[in-house]
Amino acid sequence: MDRLLEFSMNHPELVGTFVVLVVLFFVLESRRGGKTVTSQRLTHLMNKEDALVLDVRDSKDYREGHITGSRNIPFSKLKESVGDITQFKDKPVVIVCKMGQHAGAAGKILHAEGFASVQRLSGGITTWKSDGLPLVKGK
Repeated sequence: MDRLLEFSMNHPELVGTFVVLVVLFFVLESRRGGKTVTSQRLTHLMNKEDALVLDVRDSKDYREGHITGSRNIPFSKLKESVGDITQFKDKPVVIVCKMGQHAGAAGKILHAEGFASVQRLSGGITTWKSDGLPLVKGK
C-alpha cells in the first residue's frame, strides 16, 4: 500500500490519466443503449411492469431457447422492423442478445425511434441461463 501511495505521488499525470479513463469508460458504457438490468430485475419488469423483452439474436438461436414472452427481431432487421413494436414506446423495453454485444447498438436504435425506457440484459441470454432461469424452445 505504501508503494502505491509513493507511485501516486511520484506520477500524478499517470494516475490522473487512469482516473479520467475509468470515468470515461463508465460514462460511455452508460450511454451505450440504456442501462443494464439483472435477470432478477428483468423478471420483475416482465411480471409487474408489462415490459417487452426484445430478443435481437438470429431466428435460429431464438428457436433453440428464448425467454418466455419475448419477441424476436434479429439485430440485422431491427431498423426496418421497429414499426412492429411501436405500441411499446411508453413501456419498459429490455433488449436481450447472446452475451450483450448487440444489445447496446439495438438500444441506440430504439432510443432514436423514441422509445422512452430502453434497458439491456446484463450478460445476455448466457447470464439468464447461468442464473438457472427457464428458456422455452420453438417459435
